Amino acid sequence: MSTPKTILIVDDEPRIVRFVKMNLDLEGYITLEANNGFQALEKVRDHQPDLILLDVEMPGMDGFETLRRIREITDAPVIMLTVRSDEDDRIKGLDLGADDYVTKPFSPRELASRIRAVLRRFEPQGRPEDQIITIDDRLQVDLQRRQVIVEGKRISLRPTEYRLLYHLIQNAGWVMPHETLLTKVWGHEYANDNHLLRLYVTYLRQKIEPDPSNPRYIFTERGLGYRFVDFKNRDKMEAAS
Repeated sequence: MSTPKTILIVDDEPRIVRFVKMNLDLEGYITLEANNGFQALEKVRDHQPDLILLDVEMPGMDGFETLRRIREITDAPVIMLTVRSDEDDRIKGLDLGADDYVTKPFSPRELASRIRAVLRRFEPQGRPEDQIITIDDRLQVDLQRRQVIVEGKRISLRPTEYRLLYHLIQNAGWVMPHETLLTKVWGHEYANDNHLLRLYVTYLRQKIEPDPSNPRYIFTERGLGYRFVDFKNRDKMEAAS
């Protein structure tokens, strides 16, 4: 049996914390609790949880500031809990390093599904012998460390960025439909969230492309999806020409 995952629940409403804790305990998770951002940072430092559920609207230090500080000490996935579904707030959280959003009120089933989907993104991908992939003389990808090497400099990827890049690379030269990428990277619950996919493609391009506005590696196939440069067959094509 796999080791149970530890989840930190951060919310200033005791009723919400009890509700979430009870349901996660029933799912077999180990749960920790914090009632504000300062407690959350202490729990993260002391216990290194596998996933963090973080309320946005908390007194003192709100969820966004708490998230910013959490990202200074851990890459553990963070799901934001919010009563608002404002797109600006969602993008702000994603830019700060959140991995998903769940809008209150939510059902135990929905929350459990989102948690499983996010944790899946952190599962290792690829065989050991395939960990470092050379795209060209400018770009390499270290899948084991979840880093890209751009002109000799290592750049860290967030877990979701890494998973997206992994699936693009594994299907290099082929068009990956929006729905397929969303399902593989985020789960079936996100199959229609094209905006989320565009946002993360933008993040990836900013990290690996010499000119993100004129992509060299990740191409947009309008109305269809995305295609990674066919580096696997480049040598064959160059030899043939």
